[in-house]
Amino acid sequence: MDCVRILYVTKKTTLLLASNSPRRRQLLGLGGWKFITAVSNVDETQQDGETPKEYVLRLAREKALAVVEAAQDEDLIIIGSDTAVVDADSLLGKPADGVDAARMLNQLRGHVHQVYTGVALHRVSDGKTITELCVTDVPMRDYTDDEIEAYIQTGDPFDKAGAYAIQHPEFQPVESMRGCYASVMGLPVCHVTRALRALDVPSLANVPTSCRKLLNYECPVSGAILRGETS
Repeated sequence: MDCVRILYVTKKTTLLLASNSPRRRQLLGLGGWKFITAVSNVDETQQDGETPKEYVLRLAREKALAVVEAAQDEDLIIIGSDTAVVDADSLLGKPADGVDAARMLNQLRGHVHQVYTGVALHRVSDGKTITELCVTDVPMRDYTDDEIEAYIQTGDPFDKAGAYAIQHPEFQPVESMRGCYASVMGLPVCHVTRALRALDVPSLANVPTSCRKLLNYECPVSGAILRGETS
């Protein structure tokens, strides 16, 4: 595991996001926290007998811990996250090519699958690590073969687990949702907020309101998550 670069930060820096995903950066920014980013290289191969829950939580922890030595600042809290698309107990990773993307999209079409997102927050000063898991049911619409082909031609599926982005404005693959939209995008920001509170780091903005405005989605679970009433 190696980090792309050594990071020297000031005492004003609070968070380090161990990801270069623009979606995760955008979502973390909803809390008003000051943060920097770093990319960690970890082996994302699923281990024998590993459940989706175990898989995403392990990778989230590994991503966070992979940048500890490079951070050079004991005041940092490092956030690692990993998202997996799960259908019929099988993990769908990023497609290898257009044919693979079409296979995945055909597999997911017209029924409900799950998205698992694990988050790990590691406080460098004392080594304390908190993990969070968000599991979201995602009902896909019955999109056509032509829509699949047009979406693949955009190039968007190739860096996405399950070969789709829930927020894609033209394809719009999801029929309806009653769970955490942000988690499907890669970072359940209310879970992050809850974990940061446990590490004595309050949010500097109204996260549910900011998330609702950004995603144009009336989230039915944010209050329960922040109150600790649901996982």
